[in-house]
Amino acid sequence: MPEMRVGQGFDVHPFSDDPARPLVLGGVVLEGPGLVGHSDSDPVSHACIDALLGAAGMGDIGERYPDTDPALSGADSVSLLADTIAALDSEGWSVVNLDCTVVLEAPRLAPHRAAIQDRLGSVVGAPVSVKARRAEGLGALGRREGIAAMAVVLLERG
Repeated sequence: MPEMRVGQGFDVHPFSDDPARPLVLGGVVLEGPGLVGHSDSDPVSHACIDALLGAAGMGDIGERYPDTDPALSGADSVSLLADTIAALDSEGWSVVNLDCTVVLEAPRLAPHRAAIQDRLGSVVGAPVSVKARRAEGLGALGRREGIAAMAVVLLERG
């Protein structure tokens, strides 16, 4: 019987004041202000990476890709996701499915959902579901100060 593990990840980034910074969610560039962070600041990919690493017992995103590493400045988070998948693969893990919820007031995610699911699914090699929820005006996310993402993954080995 294969070994199964579940992992959960979370990430949040505030919006940037830099008009040249792109908004990247799940490896897809969307219209709107970008997010502050060391890499491309993609909270969807970051939450997925954290869930994958946690499920495999391989630490977390901060350990594997520290924001103090100059080599990761401006890094493409989908490339980091691909690197994470390669590390899991080397330990015998495969992704069964990945589910992600993005919490944001704007932009609307629905027109981009299929592209994000396809982009992430092609990297992880498994079905990916992406959903959006609003904070209904509550807290920093409700005040449109940033975007958060949560991810849950099921891995199997053997």
